[in-house]
Amino acid sequence: MTIVTGADDYLASEALADLRRRARSRMPDAESVDLDAATADRYAFEEAVGASLLSDSSIVTVVNLASADEGLRDAMAAFCRQSPEDGSGSVVLARHDGGVRGRKVMDVLAKAGARIVKLPDLSRAEARIDFVLGRFERRHRRIAPDAAQRLVAVLGDSTGELAAMCDQLCDDCPEDPIDADVASGYLTASPRTTGFMVADRAMQSGTAQAVIALRQALAQGVDPIAIIGALAMKLRTVAKAAAVRAGVVSQTETRTAPWMMRMAMRQLPGWTSDGLSRCIRMLAEADEHAKTGTGDAEYAVERAVVAITRRGREDR
Repeated sequence: MTIVTGADDYLASEALADLRRRARSRMPDAESVDLDAATADRYAFEEAVGASLLSDSSIVTVVNLASADEGLRDAMAAFCRQSPEDGSGSVVLARHDGGVRGRKVMDVLAKAGARIVKLPDLSRAEARIDFVLGRFERRHRRIAPDAAQRLVAVLGDSTGELAAMCDQLCDDCPEDPIDADVASGYLTASPRTTGFMVADRAMQSGTAQAVIALRQALAQGVDPIAIIGALAMKLRTVAKAAAVRAGVVSQTETRTAPWMMRMAMRQLPGWTSDGLSRCIRMLAEADEHAKTGTGDAEYAVERAVVAITRRGREDR
């Protein structure tokens, strides 16, 4: 069992995706199972990690670990303590948001043997600049410090957009290091369609414009998983905005940048709980196709984009 802990959703999704890829390379026939600790109980977990008709092993992803009840916590701890001889051979990947809530669950599972992966804290501008420099270093490229500062100043509130721009600059620009003028030019007029641009079109434009942007992104080689991640981030923010407007949570509790919350509030009209649920389910289906190689991931993403432009309504 590996627990990814930290507040940044983008870093968490990247870390979990990397862990899933590694697990899949070792266990190509393992079944993929997603559980939400807010609703799953110990029996659901035990069934997920146990052998099934389809496979003797599973790759189980548990989100919202902080919400796990005592029964689920104890079942997960028992799984950690299993020996190789009596273990199921399954892999469990869990997500904790890094807050105080649910620390007892973390402590119990760590003591039982779970591995803890702590995500970087990108709350400070210096940390975000280090993230940009590291992103370029991973691609064996360099960016001038003032150019990195420029990217952080414009995109620092969204780690996903910041990462996408770093990757785009690496892909498109031969300069090494990339200077502030090149970075500024891309911030204002980029020729590439990113996953976040597709998500913006889906939330703000008509169906035709969103589908065109999606097909351009896919034609340019953008991974469907990156597009799905950007769309999911938009939907999560809209869901948080709906919860704030309904008085269920405060804006502070959502841990969302004020400008993002303001944008989500403007995008909220037309959305219903049923519509959000339908779109999230469609994205989950597309995500499964993209990660397992089953089905047509690009077609599934396009169906989800069309549904999002229609706010989840099933009318034609």
